[in-house]
Amino acid sequence: MNSRSNAPIRLDRQRTWAVARTELRQLIEARDFWIPMVILGAIFFLVIPVVLLFAITRVGNINAVQQLSQALEILPASAQAAIRGDTEQGRAAYAIAVYLLAPIAVVVPLTISTAVGASTIVGERERGTGEFLAHSPASVHEIYLGKLLASLIPGYATTAVGFATYSIIVNVIVGPAVGGWFFPTLQWWILMLWVVPPFVALTLSIVLRLSARVKSTAAAQQASGLVTLPLIMIAYGQSTGALYGSIWPGVVVGALAWLLAVFGLWRGMKAVNRSRLMGVADGL
Repeated sequence: MNSRSNAPIRLDRQRTWAVARTELRQLIEARDFWIPMVILGAIFFLVIPVVLLFAITRVGNINAVQQLSQALEILPASAQAAIRGDTEQGRAAYAIAVYLLAPIAVVVPLTISTAVGASTIVGERERGTGEFLAHSPASVHEIYLGKLLASLIPGYATTAVGFATYSIIVNVIVGPAVGGWFFPTLQWWILMLWVVPPFVALTLSIVLRLSARVKSTAAAQQASGLVTLPLIMIAYGQSTGALYGSIWPGVVVGALAWLLAVFGLWRGMKAVNRSRLMGVADGL
């Protein structure tokens, strides 16, 4: 018994990707899933930034600009010194683009990945395919990692496209007011490539465990919402704080998040077993 539990985990990449590919194909065919996700990404990465930045730089609402300029005084000295622009409109637009719209980098990938992960395992039981998957050649670890990849890819893909779109919008609208194209900043690169990914993985490590234990997709989504809301708030607070300071807070926060994510994913593998896939495990 002990020798079996201590045996090294062997993973077949082809079988793991086969599980992920099957899940992704089902998502692509489900228009009622990906259309709302595209709309969500468009709202956060396109509509909101265009409206806010255009209003500041083009419309030039004097009262709004003055109020925002006064609000910038509460930022750390290092953040205030980094704000570019010779006019109040330019500095206000720079602050909005670099600091105040940071939540979009956290909310979008967490929301999309959580929506996929909440139903990825319990959904197999509801569709009646859990037994087929349980008797497939793939091991439970390969099934878990395949489901994890299928949950991560939509969130990261949407974020990558949205972030590229957001960068172009910021540079086109705000760039002329601050002396040229400037975005993404180094802090934003660290946020997107180092801080956000582990928070998404950590969230999914919890969501997939819930999906393996509950009886219905509705229950998984409700439980996931309760779990992910605090994580979204924590991720937002940490990522925003990392943007306000030097690069090192972001590096440290990202490193800690990666450690927690690896531990959470390792623990999460134990929540998936063939009995739960078939819906006959105790405690369901």
